[in-house]
Amino acid sequence: MSRRNVKKKWLKNHFRDFYVRECQKYNFRSRAWFKLKEIQEKFKILRKGMSLVDLGSSPGSWSEYAIKIVGKKSFFLAFDILPMKPIPGVDFFQKDINKGKILNFFYKNKNIKKVNLVMSDMAPNISGFFDIDMVKILKLSESALNLTKKILTKNGIFLIKLFQGSGFSDYIHRLRLLFLKVYIYKPNSSRSSSREVFIVAVGRKI
Repeated sequence: MSRRNVKKKWLKNHFRDFYVRECQKYNFRSRAWFKLKEIQEKFKILRKGMSLVDLGSSPGSWSEYAIKIVGKKSFFLAFDILPMKPIPGVDFFQKDINKGKILNFFYKNKNIKKVNLVMSDMAPNISGFFDIDMVKILKLSESALNLTKKILTKNGIFLIKLFQGSGFSDYIHRLRLLFLKVYIYKPNSSRSSSREVFIVAVGRKI
């Protein structure tokens, strides 16, 4: 099958997808909205007044969903290398967390010492060669974890999208050393053909 036919087939299946149609119906920014909704319903990671950081936030579905629960007076930062349309209550910064002094955003704000939740939906540009892509995915996951170690409060929560492949088990093992409980979860709104899963790490130990 030619690349053109593969793309045509993907687009056809995409627009048949229940969650894609629901996004269009309710004007949600992406199907990721449903993924966080399912995670919240199962694990109750979001609560009113908590402080949180959204990594890889564009186009904004997770921030859009979360702000309705935590409230607009919460400390809520979102980062992405891509632009994101404004969301009331969310302070967005178009920056690469691997570059610049991202920690300054936290150190300069004297009203908050640590955050209660770090959530990361980051993903690299996909080449189509999984082994190559997995290296990129793990690099982003390491960046998210390194930042989390610096800003997450004791007993805090870390939510991250990860893909099953080389390095996955080692990453989970290291999370289990840092958190009291680590769950691996695949929402119904995540395509069955995708290797993506969501890791919910609860209760930072130190």
